Formats: sequence, structure tokens, C-alpha cells
Amino acid sequence: MKLGARILKTGIAIVLSLYIGQLLDSPAPVFAGIAAIFAIQPTIYRSYLSIIEQVQGNIIGALIAVISVLLIGNHLIVIGLAAIIVIIINLKLKLEKTIGLSLVTLISIMETQSGNFIQFAGIRFSTIMIGIFSAFIVNLVFMPPKYENKLYVKIANTTEEIIKWIRLSTRHDFDNYLLKTDIKKLQENIQTIDQFYSMYQEERSYFKKNHPEKSRKLVIYRHLNLTAKKALDTLKRLHHFENELNLLPDTIMQSIQEQVDSLIYHHEQVLLRFIGKIPTPSSHHEENVCLNKRELFDFFLAYQKEYSGQDNQHLYHTMQIVASIIDYGEQVEHLDTLITSFHSYHQNQVTIEDENYE
Repeated sequence: MKLGARILKTGIAIVLSLYIGQLLDSPAPVFAGIAAIFAIQPTIYRSYLSIIEQVQGNIIGALIAVISVLLIGNHLIVIGLAAIIVIIINLKLKLEKTIGLSLVTLISIMETQSGNFIQFAGIRFSTIMIGIFSAFIVNLVFMPPKYENKLYVKIANTTEEIIKWIRLSTRHDFDNYLLKTDIKKLQENIQTIDQFYSMYQEERSYFKKNHPEKSRKLVIYRHLNLTAKKALDTLKRLHHFENELNLLPDTIMQSIQEQVDSLIYHHEQVLLRFIGKIPTPSSHHEENVCLNKRELFDFFLAYQKEYSGQDNQHLYHTMQIVASIIDYGEQVEHLDTLITSFHSYHQNQVTIEDENYE
């Protein structure tokens, strides 16, 4: 188990909110700490959106609490009915994420009616606001997230694992159970990549000169993820139609193996070129690594004509394998073009720290 940045920021936000609450002589600083837990977010942009929503939710909870106590009282049944009203209002205003904090505000204000109630409600409301703003400050200042690093590392590790299994699949040298288990893990990794991409997309640049670079990077990372998905789709088809591969003639099987080997090598080179670990190749080198998709397709057409009347199901499955490989190859080539274009505008501007992020 690793101690992540969000865990540390949550702890810091709680300490800061409790400290400010005590500094301002709040009678119940614990509510500031509770509010900080609700308000902490993984990105600065989400924290900004969250603070707006949490303030709205806090106001709703406080208003319903004050109105309920002044009109009816603070009986336990009244508190329950007021909670239902708060939930309904939040749902109507599409503030589902703030329901928890709204209810905390409601209960904290309605728990007593002694003394000057309006003053008491104002103190509780202010105390919770301290927690919300403390969480925002912590998210803004402490340990700003580096989702680009997490995104690239996750893409690179996932792609490397997919490529390893593809290479073994074309040679029929793998454990069927382990591959099936790993495919499920790889699908989960793809979902994590989508989450990291969304978080990286939400990160805001403070300088306008960085906006074009960030926009181009977003296009590349989106295509890196898409290419990884195509690679996983190819792996799944190679695994699912393993028996069909065994029945193919040696010439077609050799063509598939050569095509896939060239393809995954090209994919590996493109990933390394993006972060500058290998130089951008010359136009002559680009021609040498060009994948011969037409040759593979011609082999399949010849095979289809020869065996078309025998086993249509087998031909249909083989067609899916060939189509998946060709589609994967086209995505890699397009990714190569995007990265070459990126480096022509931004040389040596991709820095990825060599760390493991979970």
C-alpha cells in the first residue's frame, strides 16, 4: 500500500481547518475538519468546481435548518423531515455531490436551540465554510498533481504488457489461463487510463504560451490510449480465435507473425520517441518501418478464394484477426505522424519522471 498525495492532502486539510477553527475560537472546530474531508479533490480544477457546489450545498442546509427551527422546532422528527427536504432540493438543483455536507450543516445547526439561535447557526455555518476553503487552499498549494506522468506511465506499462502477450500469442507460446486473467487486468488498466486522461485534461495551465503545447499533448495522449485499446482488441482476437490461427497455412501464419512483429516494434519505438528516449527518425527510416498491410490482405484474399467453399465460419474468424491487425497498424502509423508533428513544434518538451504511480 502506497501513501498517495490525496491521502496526505486530506490529512493536511483536516489539520489546517481544525487549526483555523481553534484560532478563531470556534466552539466546534470539528465541523470544519468534517467539511474539509468532503471538499478535498484530486485536481485543482475539480477543487474549484467543488468549492462552488459545496458552498451552495452548505447554504441550502443552513437555510432549511434555520427555517425549520424557527417555524417548527428541532424535534428529532423535524430534523428527519428537514433532511428529506434538503436531499430533494439538492437533487432538483443537480447538486448530488453536496448532499453529504448539506446534511452535516443541517444537523449541526438543528442540534440545539439554546441561546441566540441565529448567532449559533451563523457560527456553525462559518465553521463549515472554514473547512471548505481550507481544503481548497491545500489542494491549490500542497503537492500539485502530475497527472501527465501518471497518464504516460500507465499507458506505457499497459502497452508493454499487451505487446508482450501479442508476441507470445502469434507464436502459440503462452498459458491460456494466465492470458485470460491478464486480459481482464489490462481492461481495468484501460479504464484507469481514461480516468487519468480526464484528470490531466482538467489541469489548467497558468501561462497562455503553454496552451498550444497542452492541446497537442491532449491529442497525442488520447491517441496513445486509443492505440493501446486497438492493441488490446488485437490481443483478444488472437486469443479468442487461437484454433483458427493453428489451422492457417504456414505462408499466411508467417505473414501474420511478421506483420505483428513489425507492428509492435513500431509501437514501442513511437512510445519512446514521444518522450525523447530515441531520436525522431529520418524520412528514409520511416519508409523502412512502413507496415506491409497490403501483402497480408492479399494473402488473406488468396486464402479466401482457395477455401471459400469449405468452412465459412473459419474464414469469417480469420477475417476478424486480419482486420484487427490492419486497424491496429493504421492507428500506430497515425500516432507516429502525430508525434513527429509534435516534436517539430516542441522539441525536448516532454519530461516524464521515471517513477511508478498507482
